[in-house]
Amino acid sequence: MFPPWVLELCRPAIWLLARLYFGVRFRGVEHLPRRGAVLLVPNHISYADPVLASIPIRRPIRYMAWAALFRGRWLGRLIRWAGAFPVRTEEMDRRAPREALRLLREGQAVLIFPEGGRSKDGRLQPFKPGAFRLALAAGAPVVPVTITGAFEAWPMTRRFPRPGRVTVTYHRPLTAADLPPGSDPKIWPALMAEAARRAVAGALPPAFQPDDLTP
Repeated sequence: MFPPWVLELCRPAIWLLARLYFGVRFRGVEHLPRRGAVLLVPNHISYADPVLASIPIRRPIRYMAWAALFRGRWLGRLIRWAGAFPVRTEEMDRRAPREALRLLREGQAVLIFPEGGRSKDGRLQPFKPGAFRLALAAGAPVVPVTITGAFEAWPMTRRFPRPGRVTVTYHRPLTAADLPPGSDPKIWPALMAEAARRAVAGALPPAFQPDDLTP
């Protein structure tokens, strides 16, 4: 992984490029913990999402990323140096969750896309409870993150992105204290996943709202 000073050196250039090309704006940055364990859970609509969600975060972030991305010689090295670790989505992967839990227990920031992959149509997909189970086990707050505009700029059907208007919104952190009092701890991961998904959905345009979330 790159030393923190290298990432900080690159941050202004990446921010400027994202501002010029995507018109990126950030909201709710005050909700980002400056230290201690935290799990970031954005919606996933483009290849640019990990970078876009990380720009204003002034601390190292570890990313759970699709294992296939590590097969490329140079791309694999680059994303590993940037802090990514692989997860195999086509089979039961026990190593990646263990690594994420270890990082959270060490007080690090970890980013996981709870949908499990990019949305094909930009609409918010169901959140899998696994990431939230890890956060609860580590006692780490969960920060839901909403990315809008990136799907229009870089959908799955485009090889390269086009200019766009992207907004990244960081919501209030969620903890076990936000779960219904007296609820069964066995369903806490599912309850937190639903709470995080509702927060993310709340900042999405109507066209990308999921149909299965009731008021």
